[in-house]
Amino acid sequence: MPHSYSSSLFHVVFSTRERRKTIHEGFREKLWAYVGGIARKNGMKAIAVAGTNDHLHVLLSVPAAMSLAKAAQLIKGGSSKWVHDHYPQHRLFAWQEGYGAFSVGISQMEETIAYILNQEKHHKRRTFQDEFLAFLEKHRIEYDPRYVWG
Repeated sequence: MPHSYSSSLFHVVFSTRERRKTIHEGFREKLWAYVGGIARKNGMKAIAVAGTNDHLHVLLSVPAAMSLAKAAQLIKGGSSKWVHDHYPQHRLFAWQEGYGAFSVGISQMEETIAYILNQEKHHKRRTFQDEFLAFLEKHRIEYDPRYVWG
C-alpha cells in the first residue's frame, strides 16, 4: 500500500500554570481560534477547542507521523507565545508543564465535541481538578495524587 491512513483522535487537556485564572474573556475566543490555526499549520486538525479561565480542552486529530507529545508541544508553545506577543498585560500566562490526553473513538466524537463546547456550563457544577481526576480514572490511567498537580 503506497499511502498510510490513520485515525488518531485525542481529547487533550492543558491547565494553566498553577491553575491560575489567566485565560481572560477578552482574548479567550481568539486563543481558541489560534490553537486551531496552530493545529492546521502543523498538519493536525483541532475539531473542537474550548475551556475556561484556567484550562483548555481540544479534540485533536493527529497525523500518523507526529507524536502526541510533539502535537502538545506545538500547541502549548505557539499559543503561549501568541498570548505574550498580543497581550503583554498577561505576562503571567503560561501552560502547565504536562497535559492530559485521552483517546477518543470515532463513535464518541460527537459526544466529545459537545462536552468540550459546553465547558463554561459544565464547570459551574464541577471543578477542573475533579474533572481531570475523573478522566484519569475513566481511562484507567494510574497516577500518584501527590504528583498530579505539580
